[in-house]
This record gives sequence, C-alpha cells and structure tokens, in this order.
Amino acid sequence: MKTLILYYSQARGNTRRIARMIQKYTGANIAEIETVVSYTGSYDDIVNQGQEEVNSGFMPEIKPLSVNLSDYDRIILGTPTWWYTMAPAMKTFLNQYDLSEKNIILFQTHGGWEGHVFKDMKSMIKGNVTEEFAVQFDSTGGSQLITPIPEIEVWIRSIAND
Repeated sequence: MKTLILYYSQARGNTRRIARMIQKYTGANIAEIETVVSYTGSYDDIVNQGQEEVNSGFMPEIKPLSVNLSDYDRIILGTPTWWYTMAPAMKTFLNQYDLSEKNIILFQTHGGWEGHVFKDMKSMIKGNVTEEFAVQFDSTGGSQLITPIPEIEVWIRSIAND
C-alpha cells in the first residue's frame, strides 16, 4: 500500500513536526498543503484571523499539491486545531479533493482541547477513515510537546505496520 503524509501546518510548525516524525518511522512520501496567501503578523494576529475565518466558514485558496493523490492508496492527513475544528486550509483541501477511494488516517495537533476536528473532517471525507490520533502541545501556542513521545511513537509504529 503506497502511503502519503499530507498536512497543513502554521505558526509554530507543530503539525509539520509530527508529520516528519511519521515520515521517519514509515518512510512514506510527504507533502504540505499551503495557502496561496500566507498568514502574516504575530502569533496573536494569526490566531485572531484564524478565529474569524473559522467563524465565517472561510476557505482560503490553496496552492496545487506537489504530488498526485491518485498515486496513493493511503493518506495520513494532519491538521492543527483552529478554534475547535480543522484549519481553514484543510477545509479547503477536503472541499476540493476526492478521497473516496483512499484509506485515511487522521491526526491533529492541539493546545489542550481536541475540539471536534475529527468529527468535522470525517463529515467531509468520503474515504475510509481507519484511525485518528491527537497530539497535544502546550496551551500557549508554543512548541512544547505535552503528549509523551513514546506514546506518539507507539501509534506511528502501529500505523506503519498496517
């Protein structure tokens, strides 16, 4: 089964960090979802803009992917939690791409509360979601990992062997 790790990451790069950990253990290909217009300003500016976007249902334009999804059977899809749900860029991706023929594994990063990220993502995915995993970082928007690394590694090994 050919696997792709596909993620969106912003601000502190926490979701990117977990995606790279998954790549290290699985050897899967990796690609990033990127917005056409980058977020700018302080961390607080980005958080405030993110809240406005989530509340309004805004979906930012994203750049074309650097990979062809049809080349993959399984997608490991990661997003940070923005105001209790997926980042708007992930919502754009799920709105634009058909994952109905894929096996999907979801992961999210959050600063203390998982919210309804997985429920919201699964409501947009027509593919087979086989697994989900949440990784906690500190609640101040920093990059201090709270979920123990051995716990993350056990999960990654479990999906690497699927």
